[in-house]
Amino acid sequence: MLQAFFNGLSGLLAFSKGLDNVSNNVSNMNTPAYRGSDTFFRSVNGQDGQGLGAGITGTQVRTKAGDTRQTGNDTNAAITGAGYFVLHDSHQQLFYTRAGQFEIDKDGYLVDSVSQFRVQGVDASGNRGDININERRSLPPTATTKVEMIGTLARSGTSEATHQIKDIVVYDASGSSQKLTLKFTPQTTSVSSNSWQVDVSNAQGTLLTSGSIAFGIDGSPQVGHNTLSVPLATNGSSQAIVLDFGTPGSYNLASQVASGPSHTLTAKVVDGSAVSGLSTYAFDEKGVMKLTYASGEKRDGSQLVLANFDDSAALIVGEKSLYRSPEYMRPQFGRATEGHFGRIQGGYLELSNVDLAQEFGDILIIQRGYQASSRVMTVSNEMIEQLYNGTRGG
Repeated sequence: MLQAFFNGLSGLLAFSKGLDNVSNNVSNMNTPAYRGSDTFFRSVNGQDGQGLGAGITGTQVRTKAGDTRQTGNDTNAAITGAGYFVLHDSHQQLFYTRAGQFEIDKDGYLVDSVSQFRVQGVDASGNRGDININERRSLPPTATTKVEMIGTLARSGTSEATHQIKDIVVYDASGSSQKLTLKFTPQTTSVSSNSWQVDVSNAQGTLLTSGSIAFGIDGSPQVGHNTLSVPLATNGSSQAIVLDFGTPGSYNLASQVASGPSHTLTAKVVDGSAVSGLSTYAFDEKGVMKLTYASGEKRDGSQLVLANFDDSAALIVGEKSLYRSPEYMRPQFGRATEGHFGRIQGGYLELSNVDLAQEFGDILIIQRGYQASSRVMTVSNEMIEQLYNGTRGG
């Protein structure tokens, strides 16, 4: 009877610890990338094989991934498949997580928003390092070198003889913009009867250059007369901008028609820009940060590094959804979509893998076990009391 009493007590203690674990799972059902754990019971036996109650062998993490949800935050990331994000603290100690709640801190580093540990990236040589966007917040200015002339010039017809294209915005090497005006006047030269005089002036009306372009009898640009160089003086230096009318013998850019209702020739600035600030950034499926600037130009940034383990269930669970690797187990580092690593979903977060239906089922089992163990103790106590009373009565 005494042993039954202690067996019931061990049951109460074991089921209480099981309920502690279930309650922790339920309380973290909305924690990003939280992975629930299961409690494992064991029987306790004496040397003679007699049952001495129950105990707890420990808990084990459920390695199943949770669902993903779009957050609208470009610095968030989720892993679909195998792998963990790699972080390090100020002491260079490595941590691993599935919760990609990342943000850019005041120093430009990509960090975990909960722990503020820095997120690790990988370069082309496979070297790990911090991800910082400070040097990528803007693009330097570039000078305009080429303007494509697209459309047709009408040699005769109802249109006016001359044609003007105004407010063509070009850039110098310092990023300053200038507006050019092109004036086309039909002429006849010894080279071609289908030539045009081109006068290029700036916004102040100052003539920058004057030259000629010519077309063949088929209306396509003529060899040697299909481009015009425009000198542009800026801040004590000079640069040349090429007006390109297209490939001789083709109609890929400009052409001349014998007659038409109007000129359709327009100017397309091919390159050149002022200082362009970073507009948006997001991760692609390989974990590469895609940077988009105000000018519309796109660049590739750093790439996230992933880690994987032979036995994810053996990872040491810490706070803030972080894990550490035991000393005997070394991580395998790599890139998303390569080898056994999963892919990255930019703008998503992995949710908890806690299943409430399973937790409620466990609660009911624990409750019944606790009640039964309590009943065993009650009955044992009554029997002991009855024995005591019977002995005292004798």
